[in-house]
Amino acid sequence: MAKFSLEKIVHVKREDVFKIFSNYENYQQLVPQYFPSIRIRSVRGNIAVVEEHLILGDLELLLMAKHVAKPSVLHEVYVIGGKSRGSYIRQEFIEIPEGTKILVDVDLKLTGTMKIPKLLGKSKLSENYANLMDDFAKICDELV
Repeated sequence: MAKFSLEKIVHVKREDVFKIFSNYENYQQLVPQYFPSIRIRSVRGNIAVVEEHLILGDLELLLMAKHVAKPSVLHEVYVIGGKSRGSYIRQEFIEIPEGTKILVDVDLKLTGTMKIPKLLGKSKLSENYANLMDDFAKICDELV
């Protein structure tokens, strides 16, 4: 199990940042190096169930995730299937004078053969997730 928190400031309006970070439908097009495949299983209002293939450095995950969005404020991901079931990612978007502050809390649970190898410690996983956030932030800067 790996728990960590990250913070990022993006010089773009909160609504625009939220649209990019919570746009799971286009993760495969936006950041294919992290999400080689995405398949939407169901959508009901602000809740979606999505099959995801996620790559974070040396860690490769196949999972079923429930995305819950509170527009422009909160994007939560609950992993409901796969070897990382029970994992949780919370992305909060706070409007600040410079743009948007993004607070991310990750609670990654891995079981069986998916347990984090000794070479891939919590700090490396945190660094790989921070790289994903940086790439999303670059997309925000380019599209807005």
